Amino acid sequence: MKLYISADIEGTTGITLWDETQNGHPRYKYFQEQMTREVAAACEGAQAAGCREILIKDAHDSACNLIPDMLPEDMLLFRGWGCDIMSMMAGLEEGYDGVFFTGYHSGAGMDTNPLSHTMNTRNNYVKINGMIAPELMINSLTAAYFGVPVRLVTGDKGLCEWMKAIQPNVETVAVSEGRGKGSISIHPDKALRLIREAACIAMQKNGKDCMFPLPDHFKVEISFKDHFRAKSAYPGLVQTGPAEVCYEADDWMDVLRMLDFVL
Repeated sequence: MKLYISADIEGTTGITLWDETQNGHPRYKYFQEQMTREVAAACEGAQAAGCREILIKDAHDSACNLIPDMLPEDMLLFRGWGCDIMSMMAGLEEGYDGVFFTGYHSGAGMDTNPLSHTMNTRNNYVKINGMIAPELMINSLTAAYFGVPVRLVTGDKGLCEWMKAIQPNVETVAVSEGRGKGSISIHPDKALRLIREAACIAMQKNGKDCMFPLPDHFKVEISFKDHFRAKSAYPGLVQTGPAEVCYEADDWMDVLRMLDFVL
């Protein structure tokens, strides 16, 4: 079995403040290590279920956060950005048996993580077909485009509940719960155990039961914090308000291309 893992940090166990996500700050190293431990636990659970080929995409900030020698030997690690529209899903293609999302977080417009955002902190929200779209939605649609099921999500409670409401067959591990500017988290070692167990269960499921729904048409709405960002001349992008834009397409790759340019 082939597995793809997209790893972020703002949904890592215990993380609460922005500086904990930023290389160079004193608290970053601890959460860098916990981020890596959680990815390793997901790999170990998948391997226990028979998975033998794993590609991990480091998908936070510089995309050079994961500590390679803390990960299992039998994996491939994609560090840095591919500079293509796949972004946090670079390297994914048809033929993978599943996708895991580790350390993921609630999106802009959601109040369930003190670090809620979508791709960056410059927008109030991104909506797809009328629904607030966290990065998890964008990346799950990319997985669906390639016919790859979403098997596991780890991160904050609000995001896990969001996924369960759309695709209840996806295994989730809620490691924290946002409370205003703070968060309540489980013990980091307990998180590793739960992630390892959930990953093993996830890889034993029928992939067809875990497919994220892929619409035939996409209407994307973005509200920027700064009105001037809505002045983009991207083809097909329509300004609908002082700081709002709208874009419609039938092909998900066209949407990714627009998001890469506009966001």
